Amino acid sequence: MDLTRRSLLAGAAALAISAGPLNTLARAATRTRKVLVIGLDGVLLSRVRDADAPHLKSLMAQGLTATSSLYAEPLAPTLSGPGWSTVLTGVWPDKHNVKDNSFGGHSLAQYPDFLTRIETAKPRLSTYAVASWNAITDTILSSRVDTRISTPAAEYDAGTTSRAVARLRNSNPDAVFVHLDDVDHAGHSQGAASQAYLDAIHGVDSRVGEIVTAVRSRTTYASEDWLIIVTTDHGHTDAGGHGGSSWPERQTFVIATGGTTTPGSVRYDVKLTDVAASALAHLGIPINPAWALDGRPLSQAAPDDFDALRTQLQGPMDETLLGTKVVGFTHTPPPGWSVDNSSMGAAGVTEWRGWTFTTDEFWTKAAPDQERESNVRARNVFAVADGDEWYDMDLTGTFDSTLVSPAWPVTGGKTATLSYVTHYRQESPQKGEVLVSYNGGTPISVQTYTSDVISRAEKLQLNVPAGATDVRVRFRYTGENNWYWAIDQVRVTAN
Repeated sequence: MDLTRRSLLAGAAALAISAGPLNTLARAATRTRKVLVIGLDGVLLSRVRDADAPHLKSLMAQGLTATSSLYAEPLAPTLSGPGWSTVLTGVWPDKHNVKDNSFGGHSLAQYPDFLTRIETAKPRLSTYAVASWNAITDTILSSRVDTRISTPAAEYDAGTTSRAVARLRNSNPDAVFVHLDDVDHAGHSQGAASQAYLDAIHGVDSRVGEIVTAVRSRTTYASEDWLIIVTTDHGHTDAGGHGGSSWPERQTFVIATGGTTTPGSVRYDVKLTDVAASALAHLGIPINPAWALDGRPLSQAAPDDFDALRTQLQGPMDETLLGTKVVGFTHTPPPGWSVDNSSMGAAGVTEWRGWTFTTDEFWTKAAPDQERESNVRARNVFAVADGDEWYDMDLTGTFDSTLVSPAWPVTGGKTATLSYVTHYRQESPQKGEVLVSYNGGTPISVQTYTSDVISRAEKLQLNVPAGATDVRVRFRYTGENNWYWAIDQVRVTAN
């Protein structure tokens, strides 16, 4: 079947060439889409930039580069089991339920890996995986995958690479996952600040070069559209090790070329869960909402109003422990938004007086290990009301601040959906309230938070009154020296 399909594609391409000015579009339409995901265990992108790593740096120049951060306990530790499960399934640990490297109580049958989803949706496609860490091919990937190879320990990354190269050169896979482990071993034995770690990155870079060359030297490569993604599962400390909540341990990245990626682009809205979603989308497999994926395809970026504030973020003022190099907060809302602090107390920690727009790095470094790291479904810049941090300096009054959206169009007598991502920790007398007002009228409460809601995507149905033409959304947070509320990706859509 594959040979026949390739022959037909070759014929179509030849006709396209003869069509004159339309030949480029015709060739693009007939190219066979394929996916290669290379997982590099325990690699810090900051150290890749320091290392002799020409192949990885070339991929960065040819496509997009995105850094992101992981969760920490209690969602899951920064270990390989949760990390690779997140990459391969496209959901966070609160769904796949892999909490450590034992995989006890996992939900991988409910949230299978992307190769398994490919087999279910398009069983004619050829799927292949080879891994130096055998738990990936033995446990995370299901038996539905056409070929799963757990590299013998004696062969390790050399064996993994030679097998991947042979498969890519000599057969016709459609989706490939390759896992390499050497850098993680160097991190454990010598630490991420060591020369040994840089040397291991240089070594794995050479292996990545071999694998990518195998793709690009295929005789059918000109008629193929390869999406190549390189990613990692966690970072490492300077001294060596991971599993904790420090910023270096939580570091991850995605490098991607091919498909719709833009050469030399840098993004801040990409998460590890996007790897699986991107692979599926590139292969033309629609993402079923019933799968409840947390990832979204790289090709379907959906920046919200808060993300536009990234260039306006400033360094710390009262949060001196952050250091001067961490830039990540502003009180200036995006156009159309406003913050009502008319009932807000005075003084306190400047960064957190009223609703603040911030990033994961700034917020979690300001107050680590208080579950701010669990805000995994927020992306890029998000909004925070943090009474806990505000109370860390002398102040008067209480925390009472309201974030107000622009007026969004709605149709009277119809329904609309208010969607947003929320991360809320509760301690009495704190309260978070969502209110809506139509045509500038009296705000109506549609949701109240008085118990923990850990990183959840919300969808609230709004029954739009007759005659209404617009709606504003208000997020009001009140409390004393309690916890916090983070929101992101706020939208109102007509049903």
